Amino acid sequence: MFPWQLLTPNLVLAQPIWSLSHDTLAHHQIKGMILDVDNTIISNDRLEVCPQVVEWIATMKQHHKIWLISNNFSNKRIKYIAESLDLPYRSRAVKPSRRAIRYAIKDMNLEPEQVAMIGDRLFTDTIAGNRLGMFTILVPPISDNKGGDPSWVAKQSHHLRDWEIWLARKWGVNLGKDTSS
Repeated sequence: MFPWQLLTPNLVLAQPIWSLSHDTLAHHQIKGMILDVDNTIISNDRLEVCPQVVEWIATMKQHHKIWLISNNFSNKRIKYIAESLDLPYRSRAVKPSRRAIRYAIKDMNLEPEQVAMIGDRLFTDTIAGNRLGMFTILVPPISDNKGGDPSWVAKQSHHLRDWEIWLARKWGVNLGKDTSS
């Protein structure tokens, strides 16, 4: 595998995660999903998941096994989010390390190619999923739509994501339309 292939997601969504349909996943024979947390299902400076994500996860749970895997070091926060969605989780995953992801795949009793790794970051989520042979999906960062200024952490996260996308494109990675925020 060439290095740029590790950065290439199988699917790039132009809309938030709730635009991903069961039919799309079924077409790719996906039976499980591992979701990044911060900026994928919730803004990284929020604690409550928006209604669109809650409804999407409830619908997807009818067809797919789902785990939350986060690099966030706040186990208390990730636990709260996971429990509010009734999902298993791991925080402090240190993606692109594969350890937590392997654990989740084993717990789902699925093969890596049957599981989608879904996240907003190329250098963590996409690389980790591709290293395991998973179906990788890049989503745009979720916004809270509540107005106000984003936190310093949120701003830095978006700048880092934009830099990753810029660098990947410089290396020739095809990301389709512009997915930067």
